[in-house]
Amino acid sequence: MSVYLQDIPVEEAVKLLQQKLTEQDLWGVLGIETIPVDENALGRVLAEPIWAAISSPHYHSAAMDGFAVHSSKTEGATLTQPLELAVGEGAVYVDTGDPLPDWADAVIPIEQVEPLTPDGKLSQEIRHPSSIRIRSAIVPWQNIRPMGEDIVATQLVLPSGHILRAFDLGAIAASGWSEIKVTRKPRVAIIPTGDELVSIGSPIKPGDIIEYNSIVLAAQIRSYGGEARRYPIVKDNFTEIQQVVKAAAGMHDLILLNAGSSAGAEDFSAAVIQSLGEVFVHGIAVRPGHPVIMGMVKDNGNTKKVPIIGVPGYPVSAALTNEIFIKPILERWLGMHPAENPQIEAVMTKKITSPAGDDDYIRVVVGKVGERVCAAPLSRGAGVITSLTQADGLIVVPRGTQGVEAGEKVKVNLLRPVSQIDRTILAIGSHDVSLDVLAQYVAKRNGRLVSANVGSLGGLIALKRGEAHLAGSHLLEPETGIYNIPYIKQYLSGMEVYLIGFALRTQGLIVLPGNPDNINSLEDLVRPDITFINRQSGAGTRVLLDYELKKGGIDPRSIKGYDRQEFTHLAVAAAVASKRASCGLGIAAAAQALGLDFIPLFQEEYDLVIPAVYYESPLLKPLMETLVDEEFRKQVQQLPGYDFSPIGKFLAHITS
Repeated sequence: MSVYLQDIPVEEAVKLLQQKLTEQDLWGVLGIETIPVDENALGRVLAEPIWAAISSPHYHSAAMDGFAVHSSKTEGATLTQPLELAVGEGAVYVDTGDPLPDWADAVIPIEQVEPLTPDGKLSQEIRHPSSIRIRSAIVPWQNIRPMGEDIVATQLVLPSGHILRAFDLGAIAASGWSEIKVTRKPRVAIIPTGDELVSIGSPIKPGDIIEYNSIVLAAQIRSYGGEARRYPIVKDNFTEIQQVVKAAAGMHDLILLNAGSSAGAEDFSAAVIQSLGEVFVHGIAVRPGHPVIMGMVKDNGNTKKVPIIGVPGYPVSAALTNEIFIKPILERWLGMHPAENPQIEAVMTKKITSPAGDDDYIRVVVGKVGERVCAAPLSRGAGVITSLTQADGLIVVPRGTQGVEAGEKVKVNLLRPVSQIDRTILAIGSHDVSLDVLAQYVAKRNGRLVSANVGSLGGLIALKRGEAHLAGSHLLEPETGIYNIPYIKQYLSGMEVYLIGFALRTQGLIVLPGNPDNINSLEDLVRPDITFINRQSGAGTRVLLDYELKKGGIDPRSIKGYDRQEFTHLAVAAAVASKRASCGLGIAAAAQALGLDFIPLFQEEYDLVIPAVYYESPLLKPLMETLVDEEFRKQVQQLPGYDFSPIGKFLAHITS
């Protein structure tokens, strides 16, 4: 079979993988182990159901300290006509958990009895008086834990396939078991390959990539219940990779061969797999994760075949490949009931396009805005690992669909508990690095602030559509020089909103360290040796740039790179740092973050636009409290290029 196969649909790849595993008798539990019932059993999967060997409790026991009695002997006792019971005949002292005498059917709490001496006086001996006086009757089986109250012998305690939790271990022990049978953990080898990869902590140079995919993959494997072994980086040498894979096949149930990001790396991996067995899938119609490889290889002794998955090198592709394809295999091998992430229906805040031939997995942040749940897409690059750390969920755009329209309802597979979504403040608008500091302090107050960066104008539109709780904005009206208010009146007509001050920001040109191109003003942007990187249309920075270009009589068409766009200040800084551009307009904090120089040019207002319906809501309380928090203010004041004197100040109440 050729290793150069075409993309196939996800469900076809899964079916083919299941077929190959079934042929090798690998589509079921791998093995069963007997282990002690102790803390090490936590997280293991029961191979057999647990039936109670004994009842718990296995005797009638006292539920509190007091005197065991037969309830019939207490009948008629009242406050005015108390009864006396002789200790040893009609009453016996018991501590909590003590077995009851055969003749007793109730316990009188110790605080409800009066201990007496032989001559009828109150006794200081509480546990062993001569007799007790009671002033109320007691009903049968009161203050008693009857035999089998918790567990009755022969009852089902836990089913097979159950993942053991801490309190499950107590229930198993209470039902009379000291050992249990659990499924064997699958052993998974993770082999990173690529000449460009370097280990964590190594010095790096341009072209080097820190190898952390294996950490993510191994952590995922362990979270699924398997055992992961991370191999050292193997360089792109056919023979070396072949030898490592052969050795791994003899010791593991599954191999993940993580290809590097260099061109042709996946084909190289496929050739190695083919040389040791067979490749039956090379390319799956899913994004991210196109170049997934599936195959079977023989171990050193050629006694068995071991499944091997060629995992793409890009971090998001690698992580999602594990989630989509590897997790179901491990669940099957462990005898687990397949876990399903909770789903929630949400409204998309932004149009997204997808390739018609692929299942497209989109990472989103989610927040409940009014009565609707809204989902805002994050960066979709296959190498953007932070899009997974920030994501609240995934939506799947099935192949044959070319995207999702803004306002369209979608199903979100949640990656966080619904309780976190309910307390999420969703900010859509202009990007600012200080929002990350704000989010950190909001979290200290048990709130949650997430941001989607679509530019100032996009933020106002999101507010109008009811898709966000607030928006960061720095829109300058060229005719008046007024920030934000004219745009709020235009785009949020009919809404009641509050404008709250946040910062005065210095905007300037982000340039390489030492400013080797000697860029000092906007006039330098028209030089033929200068390449510019711009912000997207509708961004406040773009509006400011166009305003200043017009004021200076500079034609945007004369600027090389004017049409190249990024969506955040940090992305602009990254473009300069990587030398994709000579410079870009942005904020000083973004330049400092990447060790770049900054040429200050203008000062602008950056404000928060908050609809009145949320302004005093409990949801926004953590944010409003943070804005006046002295510790937070001291923290953000350390950011370069800011004046935070306006922070938290009421600027306007707009009702038109």
